[in-house]
Amino acid sequence: MALTKEVIDTEGWFHTGDIGLIEETGQLRITDRKKEMFKNSGGKYIAPQSVENKMKESPFIEQLIVFGENQKFAAAIISPNFSHIQSWCEVKKHEFSNNRNAIQDEIIIKRIQKEVELFNCQLGEAEKIKRFELVSHSWSPESGELTPTLKLKRKEIMEKYASLIEKIYKN
Repeated sequence: MALTKEVIDTEGWFHTGDIGLIEETGQLRITDRKKEMFKNSGGKYIAPQSVENKMKESPFIEQLIVFGENQKFAAAIISPNFSHIQSWCEVKKHEFSNNRNAIQDEIIIKRIQKEVELFNCQLGEAEKIKRFELVSHSWSPESGELTPTLKLKRKEIMEKYASLIEKIYKN
């Protein structure tokens, strides 16, 4: 009985832990899981997966993780789409030597910043990515950042990049 009361509210709504929206057709579309939400220091809840999915629409971004629990703003670690960046560099006649140099190249960083700003315009104020850091390799199940079904291993990524996260919030 107590467990039932936890998931069914006083109005009879069943709370599954999913986040969704009602389409124009009246259909429910599940967009995220509530358990992956976090609250920033201002008390605003952020669903990182919806922000990540939006940002991954950019051809310059392969993967990213959004974080900011108990922080003033949301931030991200981005694994760029290096094959697209290499093609972009060829078109722009800009040197691309390797991934490690690319994530330190001011022109490439500014181009990715432009993409982040473009998608930030489609997000709520609390969801906007204020700062980010780039990493020089693609994420995969083999490298430990993704599950076999290609979902982010949030805890592992946060531990692996703890120094980058600290750098983001230190400045």
